[in-house]
Formats: sequence, structure tokens, C-alpha cells
Amino acid sequence: MDAGSDGSEVPAETLDCRGQRCPLPVIALARRLPGLPVGATVRVLADDPAAANDIPAWCRMRGQEFVGAAEVAGAPAYDVRRVH
Repeated sequence: MDAGSDGSEVPAETLDCRGQRCPLPVIALARRLPGLPVGATVRVLADDPAAANDIPAWCRMRGQEFVGAAEVAGAPAYDVRRVH
């Protein structure tokens, strides 16, 4: 996996879920993550306030790693690493 200029991990893919409401960002993540290799990170851009709770909760329930949240391109971004 590549690192950004600040040393942060560059996601393998970004899902743009801006404008989508719960549960659509989590559904998009659940559909896409199995198609990525184990260890890959996917970034979910989601401006629905519920995503801040839903995405980390989904990771806990599914045994995936919630890497963290930040603001990217003016939208909240949630990084998830595929564990299995």
C-alpha cells in the first residue's frame, strides 16, 4: 500500500457516498470491501451524520478494522481496512 506525502496510508479505493442517507453508505462499504484484497483500505466519503457511528459499528460487527476519520475534499471521510 502506498503512503501519502504526510506518511498517511493512501486508500485502495474511495467510495463517494455524499448525499446518501443511512444505511446507504454502510451498504456500499459492505458490497465493495469483499472485492478488495485483505489488508487494503477503502475510504468512504459520507456527509450523513449517522455515518460517524454507523461505519465504526459495522466494522466492529463484521470484524473489520476502522482505521479512522478525517475530512477529505470538504466531506467527512472514514477509512476501513479489510481484515479478512
